[in-house]
Amino acid sequence: MSSINKQKSILFKFLSIFSVVRIYNILIIVLAQYLTSIFILSDKKPFDVVFDFNLFLLILCSSLSIASGYIINNFYDQKKDVINKPIKSKLDDVVKNSTKLYFYFILNFVVIFFASIISLRAIIFFSLYIFFLWFYSHKLKRLLFLGNLFYSLLTITPFFAILLYYKNIDLIIVAYALFLFFILLLKDITKDLKNLVGDFTENYQTIPVVFGEDFSRIIISLITFINVILIINLF
Repeated sequence: MSSINKQKSILFKFLSIFSVVRIYNILIIVLAQYLTSIFILSDKKPFDVVFDFNLFLLILCSSLSIASGYIINNFYDQKKDVINKPIKSKLDDVVKNSTKLYFYFILNFVVIFFASIISLRAIIFFSLYIFFLWFYSHKLKRLLFLGNLFYSLLTITPFFAILLYYKNIDLIIVAYALFLFFILLLKDITKDLKNLVGDFTENYQTIPVVFGEDFSRIIISLITFINVILIINLF
C-alpha cells in the first residue's frame, strides 16, 4: 500500500471514529457544563471555575463516558442504521467492531481512573452511568416509552454530576433540567418517526412502530405544548 493510500485509510478511520462518537455533540455538552458552572452554580470567578482541576476531570469523565456510550450504541444499532442511515453507516463501518469495542473498554477504564482522583462518589456515579448507557443500548432502547425516557435522562445526567459537585440544587435549575428533558424527549420521538422503517424491521418497540405515525404526531404536539408552558413560566 502506497503512503498516499495509507494516509487516506487513516483519514477515513479518523472520520469514522469522529462519526461514531459524535464529537460535535460532546463539545456542546462540555460548553454547556462549563457555562452552567460559571453562570449558575459557582460563586467563584469565571477564571477560577475554568481552571478548577476537579471540575475539569468531572467534565472530562462525562465526555469520555458519553463517547463510550455512542460507541456501544453504534455497535448494537448497526443493522438498523444500514436501513435508516446507509451513508453514515458505511462511514461508521470503516473501523472494525473489534476496534470499536477496544476503544469502548479503554474509554471506560480511563473514566473510572480519573473518577478515582476526584472522589469515591465520582467512581460510583460514573460506574452507574456507564452501566446504564450500556443497558440502554443493549435493551432499553428497544422497549416502548422506556427507550425515549432513558435517552432523555441519560443525556441530561452529566449536568447532575455538576450539581452534585457544587452541592447546589435549586428549583430553577430543576425547572431548566425538566425543560431540557422534554426537548430531548421531543427530539427522540421525532427521530423514531423518521427511522420508522429500520425500527420496524429490527423489531424496536418505538411509539411510531406500535401506535403509528398519527398518534406519534399527537404525542409530539403534546410535548411541544408542555415545553411552551415551561418557557412561559421560566422566562
